[in-house]
Amino acid sequence: MNLGTNLHSSKEFTKQYYKILSRDFPDFLWNYINTKEMQRINTSAISCGCNYTNLYNLEFFYSNLDHSIAVALIIWNFTKNKKATLAGLFHDIATPTFKHCIDFMNGDYEHQESIEERTEAIITSSNEIMSLLKKDAIVLEEVIDYKLYSIADNDTPKLSSDRLEYTLSNMIFWQRNSTLHEIKQMYDNLEILINEDGIEELGFKDIAVAETFIKKAQSLWYSWTDNKDKLVMQFIADYVALLHKEGSLSIDDLYRLSELEIITMFLQHKNKAISQQFSDFMQATNIGESDSYVEKTYCKSIKTKKRYIDPLVKTSQGVKRVSHISKSSNDYITNFLKFKTKKYGYLKL
Repeated sequence: MNLGTNLHSSKEFTKQYYKILSRDFPDFLWNYINTKEMQRINTSAISCGCNYTNLYNLEFFYSNLDHSIAVALIIWNFTKNKKATLAGLFHDIATPTFKHCIDFMNGDYEHQESIEERTEAIITSSNEIMSLLKKDAIVLEEVIDYKLYSIADNDTPKLSSDRLEYTLSNMIFWQRNSTLHEIKQMYDNLEILINEDGIEELGFKDIAVAETFIKKAQSLWYSWTDNKDKLVMQFIADYVALLHKEGSLSIDDLYRLSELEIITMFLQHKNKAISQQFSDFMQATNIGESDSYVEKTYCKSIKTKKRYIDPLVKTSQGVKRVSHISKSSNDYITNFLKFKTKKYGYLKL
């Protein structure tokens, strides 16, 4: 279990990884990165609470700020568009503690977008950010929604900077099936292509590299859809909801407190049964799965978002989706879309 203490490997990874994503680090980004609002998301992990249980053994703590900077660098690398780059940097500025666990708490299992609602309010209430935007002659509407820029964000299964980033970084610290050298080989094969809708989208120059990317990425797709991941996120969501209901944790606290501060609240809860259950959750090393409800356990059935990618590839016959020209990639995608977990996942606490 990684409680965010493995900072050395995290810093070393991000330092080298950022150099792969963009040869130059644009100076204008630093002022925005150092604002209080952006620094806040450095205390929450992109892994949505999975760092805090022995069900996972993640390589290190990779924060939402790490992710946001990386997304911005990808956009900058391919577009040199300052506004799109800032929109990418800001795309997770409204992320609460435990990230998509709060979407689970809100019942937004399949879209996982409910936590984005505060983006505009957070930016407009920041004197620092608004002053920087004014200095850079950028209006708010140009940076509050990264969906304005197709290279920054687009719909599944297209390849966007956001989707690309969390896939590449998770290959390192979550799945551990790629080296930084392998990440660079895949990344350097990307360029901006025009998709079937006439819109710019990142895609691969060579089918072999696209196939390698899919082979490595598809194992992550299952990890983000399986009962273990869903159970962890729902468990944390339920505990946040419990503290909120009893009045000891407000929604605003999710934008003020770090993950470790809230976990301490769980572990020191006045109700010893509750604190013990959370301790059991942290120490758990496996879950159970069943097609029927399992009594006297923490048992949940959740249908969640399916994250996958079917990237573009440049060919001599034009730009194609990899699933249309590669049997292996099509098989990986088809098998994943057919994948179903058992109805229930459960923990014995």
